[in-house]
Amino acid sequence: MTTAVLGYASGREALRWAGSVLRARRGRVLTTTGLFLAAAAAGLVGPQLLGAIVDEVAAGPGSTSRIDVLAGVFLVALLVTAWLRRAARWRAGALGEDLLAANRTQLVDRAVALPLGQVEAVGTGALLSRATTDLDRVDSALRQGLPEVVTAAVTVALTIAAMVITSPLLALALLVGVPTVVLPTRWLWRRLPAAMERMLDAWAVLASRAHESSSGARTLDALGRIAPRRRGDHAALDGGIDRERDLRALHVRWTPWLDISHVLPVAAVLLLGGRAYAHGLVSLGTVTTMVVYTQALATPLDTALWWVEDLMVASVALRRVLGVRVPPRPPVATGGPRTEAGLEVEDVRFAYRSGRPVLRGIDLRVPRGERWALVGGSGAGKSTLARLIAGISVPDVGSVRLGGREVTSLDDDTLRSEVLLLTQEHHVFTGTVRDNLLLPAGSFTDGDLLAALDVVGLAPWAAALPEGLDTVVGAGARPVPATVAQRLALARVVLADPGTVVLDEATSLLDTASARRTEHALERVLAGRTVIAIAHRLHTASGADRVVVMADGRVVEQGPPADLLAAGGEYARLVAAAS
Repeated sequence: MTTAVLGYASGREALRWAGSVLRARRGRVLTTTGLFLAAAAAGLVGPQLLGAIVDEVAAGPGSTSRIDVLAGVFLVALLVTAWLRRAARWRAGALGEDLLAANRTQLVDRAVALPLGQVEAVGTGALLSRATTDLDRVDSALRQGLPEVVTAAVTVALTIAAMVITSPLLALALLVGVPTVVLPTRWLWRRLPAAMERMLDAWAVLASRAHESSSGARTLDALGRIAPRRRGDHAALDGGIDRERDLRALHVRWTPWLDISHVLPVAAVLLLGGRAYAHGLVSLGTVTTMVVYTQALATPLDTALWWVEDLMVASVALRRVLGVRVPPRPPVATGGPRTEAGLEVEDVRFAYRSGRPVLRGIDLRVPRGERWALVGGSGAGKSTLARLIAGISVPDVGSVRLGGREVTSLDDDTLRSEVLLLTQEHHVFTGTVRDNLLLPAGSFTDGDLLAALDVVGLAPWAAALPEGLDTVVGAGARPVPATVAQRLALARVVLADPGTVVLDEATSLLDTASARRTEHALERVLAGRTVIAIAHRLHTASGADRVVVMADGRVVEQGPPADLLAAGGEYARLVAAAS
C-alpha cells in the first residue's frame, strides 16, 4: 500500500509537469531566458576588448587615447554584464518561487485527496518528509540551481562560439579537454540517480521516525520504550549518513578529472598559440583573448556540472513529490436513495502487516435500523472492523456491503452520507463554533446548529459563550475541554445525518453520567438508523439489539445481551469482570 501511494513518479511525468507549468508562464520564461542570453553575450565582449588592448600595447609607443577608450568600454561591458546577470537571476528566482508555490499547492491538493486509510498506512511522517525536505530541495534547484545552470550553459556555448570565430586554429585546443570531462561525467551520471534515491529514502525514514518519536513521546515514555526508540532513531540517522557518504564517494572519484579538464586546454592554447604566433598566423592579442576565453570556461563549466547534480537530486525529489497521488479507485457506484438492505460483512480478513492478521474471517448480517455493539479485549480487532465498515480501510479478503453495494466502491460523497465513523479522537479546529459545526456537507441554519448542540447537551455551553456561534475556539483562542470537543463531534454526527453510524468508543472521554446523558440524547437521533458501537463501557452494550463479542480477530459470540448473559459465556464473563 505504501509503495502505491508514495512511490516515485517517472522521469517523463516530472518533465511533463515541468513543461506544463513553464508553458503556463511562457512570457516570464522567455523574458528570463532573454536576460540570461544577453548577460552571456555581454560577458564575451570583455576578452575581445582585452585582446585589442594587448594588440595596441604591442604595437609600440604612440597615443594612449585608443587604449583609454577601449578600457572605458571594457569597464562599461563589465557593469552591463553584472547588471544583466543580476536581473536574470532575480527574474529566475521569482519564477522559481512561483513554480514552488504551484508544486506545494498541488502536493497539498493531492495529499488531501488521498484516502484516509492509505494516509494512515504510510504515516504522516512519510508525507511530511515530501512536503518539507523534498520540496526544499526542489525550491533550491528552482531558485538557484536552474538559473546558475542556464547562465553557465549559455556562457559556455557562446564562449566556445566566440573562440571558434576569433581563431578556429586555437579553438582546436579545447578538444584535449573533452575526454577528461565527458567520460568521467558520463560514468558519474549513470550512478547518481540510484545513489540519490537511496539517500533521499534514507533521510525520509529519519524524518518520519523523528516526527513519530516526537508526537508519540508520552506514549513511549509511559511504556518505557524511550531507549529502544532512540536506538532505532540513531540507526536511521546512521543510515542517512552512510547513503550520503556513498554519494560523496562518487564525487571523490570524479572531481580530479574535472580539475584536469581545466588545465589541459589552457596548456594546449598556450603551446599552440606560441607556435602560431611564431609563424605569424595569429597576433599576440588573439592569443591573449583565447587564453582568457579558455580560463573563463572553467568557472561556468564547474558551475554547470555541480549544479546539474543538484538538479538531479531535485528531480528525484520532484519525482517523490509527484509520487503523492490519488490511487485509482474501483468502479464507482452511483449514489441514489438509501435501500432497505442493511450492513453485510462477509468472510472479512485483514492485516496491517503481512503474516500478522488482525481480522480472521468476520461474518455479520446487521438488519437496517438495528443497534449492534462490539465488545472484547484490547487488540481483539474491534476498531479495525469499524474502519472497514466505514470504508477507510479495504479488506484483504471478503467484502463489506451497505444496501447491497460494496463500501469501497462508493464515491466519497455517497459513502459519507451512508456511513460515518466517530472515534474517540476529536479535533477542534481554530475558528468559530459555527465553522467547527459546518464541517459536514450540507446547508444548515443557525437553528439547525443550535438544535444539534441541544441534542448532545451543549445548549447551556453555547448559550454561555460571549459571542454565541461566532465565538472563536481552539488553539490560541477560547480553550475547549475534551468532553466538549467530543460532544461537538457528536453534534456533527447529528448534522451529517448518515444512514449508518459507527461509534468507536465515541463517549470514552466523558464521565459515566455525561456519557449516559449523551447516549440517551443520541438515541432519538439514531432511531431508525443502523448503529455499530464499539463498547468501551459495557452498559453501552446492554442497550443494544445485539452484542458481538470479539477475541483475537474472530467473532466468538453474538446475540441479544440478555441471551448472552443467560448463556454464561464470554460476554457474561466480561460483564462480571467489569462489575
